[in-house]
Amino acid sequence: MNVTTEQMRFWSPEVRELEPYTPGEQPKIQNLLKLNTNENPYPPSPKVVEAVQAVLANSADVLRLYPDPDATALKQAIAKQQHVPVENVFVGNGSDEVLAHIFKAFFVQELPVLYPDITYSFYPVYSQFFGVKTKVLPLNDDFEILVDDYKQPNGGIIITNPNAPTSIDLGIDAIEAILQANPDSVVVIDEAYVDFGAESAVKLVEKYDNLVVCQTTSKSRSLAGLRVGFAIAQPHLIAALEAVKNSFNSYPIDRFAIAAAVASFEDQEYFEAQNKKVIAGREKLVTQLAELGFKVLPSSANFIFASLPSKDAAELASELRERGIIVRYFNKPRINQFLRITIGTDEQNQRLVDTLKNDILA
Repeated sequence: MNVTTEQMRFWSPEVRELEPYTPGEQPKIQNLLKLNTNENPYPPSPKVVEAVQAVLANSADVLRLYPDPDATALKQAIAKQQHVPVENVFVGNGSDEVLAHIFKAFFVQELPVLYPDITYSFYPVYSQFFGVKTKVLPLNDDFEILVDDYKQPNGGIIITNPNAPTSIDLGIDAIEAILQANPDSVVVIDEAYVDFGAESAVKLVEKYDNLVVCQTTSKSRSLAGLRVGFAIAQPHLIAALEAVKNSFNSYPIDRFAIAAAVASFEDQEYFEAQNKKVIAGREKLVTQLAELGFKVLPSSANFIFASLPSKDAAELASELRERGIIVRYFNKPRINQFLRITIGTDEQNQRLVDTLKNDILA
């Protein structure tokens, strides 16, 4: 809504200056093919539905009483699936909330926090919100992170891996090089898309006392509607996150979300099978788009970042929308000729290809 300057007199001065994050739109259009928000095209494990129904079966107390403030069962399930001690696990209401706690717990420092110029667009929002000093480091011409750029004085480092929106995987050796170069700074690896082809940095947590790995259940576990995120780090870093959480919202995850997420983490076979389907669909779609003249960056995510040299990206996004297909367009420097396209089912991907081939590029 539009708010006048006069009405803003009630706002805190800091809020007046905020530039909020813009989420991917969620329009209500019939026969819409929504490839703009990186949601998983496949449903969560059937055991998730069973777990939620089991909670409802005890409805006498399920809504009257608070949930477990520590979400102990969920932490235990994550720890088992990730092969880490339970004291290394922190959970929150979606990974965005976990990231907010990370910024508050570690990044309010005298020196600036480092992150790439093309990255998850919530980082500058949180930096502004918490008054975090930042230094933005440009990706190279191939949209890759330059490890040597992160070998300078800093108050922390945050990197999305695979990167968003570029979809490129940094690689575990490069992550370790950054950790080794910054023993006195917290290094955060945001792994929202790691399950679609990248190697997780969780394996490095035991070795590095300055590493925080953040993940979500929204993408690879198809639980975007329940908002469950988590971080893995050594206990002294987890303690800082718990202190922030308990000063902000001591009951962040409700009973339904806890039960559903536990069931998801316990069904590893289903989880791996669905990820393989997304990966196979991605590789097929990359091949098909390349045949149409697209240039697609190497992807380890459940989306691709693609440009069509013969056509303006904003115009192409608009023409797709007119045909009921929504992709994500970023009107930002360096990437304003790219589209971010979520991987759908085989049928959805084919609809995109057919629309491009037969209607737009014919």
